Amino acid sequence: MQTELPDTRHTATQRVAGAVLAAVGGLGLAVQGRVNGQLGHLLGDGIVAAVISFVTGLVVLVVWVAVLPSTRRGVVRLVRGLRAGRLRWWECFGGVCGGFVVASQGITVPVLGVAVFTVAVVGGMVVSSLFVDRAGIGPAGPQPITGPRVAGAVLAVAAVGLAVSPRLGDPSGLWLAVLPALAGLGLAWQVAVNGLVRRESDNVIVPTLVNFATGFAALLVALAVDLVLRGRPAAPPTQWWLYLGGLLGIVAVVTAVVAVRLVGVLLLGLASVAGQLVGAVVLDAVAPTAGGGLTVQGVAGAAVTMMAVGVAALRLEGWRGDRDHPGRQGDP
Repeated sequence: MQTELPDTRHTATQRVAGAVLAAVGGLGLAVQGRVNGQLGHLLGDGIVAAVISFVTGLVVLVVWVAVLPSTRRGVVRLVRGLRAGRLRWWECFGGVCGGFVVASQGITVPVLGVAVFTVAVVGGMVVSSLFVDRAGIGPAGPQPITGPRVAGAVLAVAAVGLAVSPRLGDPSGLWLAVLPALAGLGLAWQVAVNGLVRRESDNVIVPTLVNFATGFAALLVALAVDLVLRGRPAAPPTQWWLYLGGLLGIVAVVTAVVAVRLVGVLLLGLASVAGQLVGAVVLDAVAPTAGGGLTVQGVAGAAVTMMAVGVAALRLEGWRGDRDHPGRQGDP
């Protein structure tokens, strides 16, 4: 199933509403980074925070699948596709990359801040999308490496360097920025295989459920190693909002599904990234973390990252949107 292109019958007001909705989804991802980062800081363990985030989201999705017949039918179609060989088993493991992103939130956001974390993730995603699209991993098939995409990737790398420049004298802080950048590298592959799962299941919730399930399984392995090396985490904090990370991830997916019918995938991706970056900068400004408050370089890095995404999204054939690209949703 191809991702919907914008319907020309939609009014300008509806398209603006769709773009705003996509930006709200991106803002939710920025808030998720702060929530998981703070939870990881209080627990003293970002891996445990990531596991908690995935557990809450997975429980909600399992109930969702159990209640909705259409989603259960999607699961059946997915299983049949796997048995028939139309979908390979490893194409269901995009959630491992999502688990890595969420784990890196809990580990690095308390030190880097949400803005630098987001810049690093988006920068890695833009760079890796070049090679993922060229290899034809997603349902859209191989796509050429164009001049705008290369320019966007170069700008993204420059933005990451600019955002972390205040930490060049602190090797430990600088190395922490590598973690979300690596997580961003995996996001493009995750987005591509999510599209394949969605096409086979003909349902949006099914790839979200698969992502949470596989990411949770991978995090359990990481948690076992983490507990052996570091021991038990601190006592769980009592603030209820620290346990909303999984729900925020689901909300981001749902808003994207609604918005894509109004604005198409291209504008959806741009608006989502804009929401993430604006939200990250605002969070670091109004509620800075102990080691990662807002800096001029972080704001400039966010601005350059928005430019990089816009340039990378350009097409020689005009503003039409990517066909059958599942969107840059950031799925935990």
